[in-house]
Amino acid sequence: MGQQQQWSPEMEAAIRAAQQRVCALHAELTRWNLVVWTAGNVSERVRGSAPDGSDDLMVIKASGVTYDQLTPDHMVVCDLDGNLLRGEHSPSSDTAAHAYVYRHLPEVGGVTHTHSSYATAWAACGEPIPCVLTMMGDEFGGEIPIGPFALIGDDSIGRGIVETLSNSRSRAVLMQNHGPFTVGRDAQASVKTAAMVEEVAKTVFLARQLGTPLPIPADKIDALYQRYQHVYGQH
Repeated sequence: MGQQQQWSPEMEAAIRAAQQRVCALHAELTRWNLVVWTAGNVSERVRGSAPDGSDDLMVIKASGVTYDQLTPDHMVVCDLDGNLLRGEHSPSSDTAAHAYVYRHLPEVGGVTHTHSSYATAWAACGEPIPCVLTMMGDEFGGEIPIGPFALIGDDSIGRGIVETLSNSRSRAVLMQNHGPFTVGRDAQASVKTAAMVEEVAKTVFLARQLGTPLPIPADKIDALYQRYQHVYGQH
């Protein structure tokens, strides 16, 4: 059990709201068939008052709890070194990876990890998903890249995520032999991207059964990405 640290009333309220959001978002993982049993996790950054983010926290799913048992209290609170600060349960085994992403990508407010079947199949082959769908140009700005093989337990996965995404417009990476990690401005955005990853992974796989998918020219990908990110929807 982690130290039950106390924060200001404002920070306490922000933490509790994040716990409720992150708990609810785990139901989206099962709704979209992105996880099985206790695999997968969602986290969200809780921003503190320091301009440099040094007092930011994260809320993440507890390890090994089945999805139908999850409550907001199963969303534990850690610092951005992955240390447990509040919670009666051990944090996810992927906590070090999430923490590394938050420390090195300050714009990221949410991280999601799944083992969704089609996306993980691409990861098992060590092959990026080519940008052959307009929705990929919209959402990812190109292919979904492959990250390096890394073992769970330290920040090796996090390093691979950051290194790969630093060279890509994509908000998703397929960690080789492991599965997809997605990032977003908040936890909901990262979950949406996780669902999109699985959808395009499946569609491109099916397209390959029919023939050779046609690549989209780079300039058209740029136009798709620009429109979707800055014009589409409500801003």
